[in-house]
Amino acid sequence: MGDTDQDQKTEQPTEKKLADAMDRGQFAKSQEFSVLFPVAAVLGVMTLTMHAASRELAEYCVISFTSFATTSLQIDTVMMPVTEAMLVYARVIAPVLVAIIGAVLLASGIQSGFRLSPKAIGFKLEALDPIAGFGRVFNKAAFVRAGIDLLKLIGIGFALWLGARNLIFDPLFTAPVEAAYLGQFLNSATIVFLSRLLFALGVVAAISYAYEKFKRGRELMMTKEEVKEERKQSEGDMHTKAAMRRMARRLMQKQMLDAVKTADVVVTNPTHFAVALKYERGVDQAPVVLAKGENRFAQRIKALAAEHGVPTVENKPVARLLFAVGQVGESIPAELFQAVAEILAVVYRTHRYYFHRLKSRRLEGRA
Repeated sequence: MGDTDQDQKTEQPTEKKLADAMDRGQFAKSQEFSVLFPVAAVLGVMTLTMHAASRELAEYCVISFTSFATTSLQIDTVMMPVTEAMLVYARVIAPVLVAIIGAVLLASGIQSGFRLSPKAIGFKLEALDPIAGFGRVFNKAAFVRAGIDLLKLIGIGFALWLGARNLIFDPLFTAPVEAAYLGQFLNSATIVFLSRLLFALGVVAAISYAYEKFKRGRELMMTKEEVKEERKQSEGDMHTKAAMRRMARRLMQKQMLDAVKTADVVVTNPTHFAVALKYERGVDQAPVVLAKGENRFAQRIKALAAEHGVPTVENKPVARLLFAVGQVGESIPAELFQAVAEILAVVYRTHRYYFHRLKSRRLEGRA
């Protein structure tokens, strides 16, 4: 039945399907990456810090051994050398630990695209289903994983064998050497083994990740019906958002039209733009844009202004600028203060009776 369903999935996963899968933690994950990166980090840190760390340990050991003869072993005198030893070893080990932690986080981030998947952390009851668990253990993917593990074992074993074969001919095993040579041998042997181990893990990790990528791609394939259904849902969301935008625009237009009757002046283009302004002394720091519109909506603003007796002033450049840079409900830009002040001064002189009625109109609107 599963093969039949998979045969019907002939379409590549959509962006939404891939994003949902990432949120659920369904992305290509290779266990070998979690080993490869820490090994590489340890090798890099050892290459950079081994000589300095060895010198620090050697100096500490020389100081410690030479002071044994003059140091009395008592409870009070033991704590200081122990603390000093812990600090020395911590300075040597700290870079390695930090590199390992960073490498583990980097490996996880590369595989997940540096995205958090909170849905993958939650407890799932289906994970306790014994039948599903049996199916996960005995399936084609499990056999492929077993093959990759066998390849990993063979590759690592072969890499270590190559390293050991070269090291057994070292003079350490065939001739007397100085004690200091032992440290050099351990350093070079560690780097050789880690280098070969890193190469073997890199090959296995590449194969494992490629298979996981292929498997996830196959699992996320979609049928034609699923693609059509998702497209319908997406289009439905687009229609819903468009309808919400239209509703918000209509509501804003209604609020603007309601505010026109309390405006001090409407500045027009005269036919293309109309901007309604108000300025109350002691309330507004600068003239405020109550409404603005172009073409048909501009005509509605003008008609409503004429109905309520709001003064209308034709000023093409000022109307264009107010429409372009003015925001409804906010003060006009500072560069338009002078031009608007001149318009208001003319209106206040020629429409005194209107402003007498405007005060009572604004009081009624606030009540």
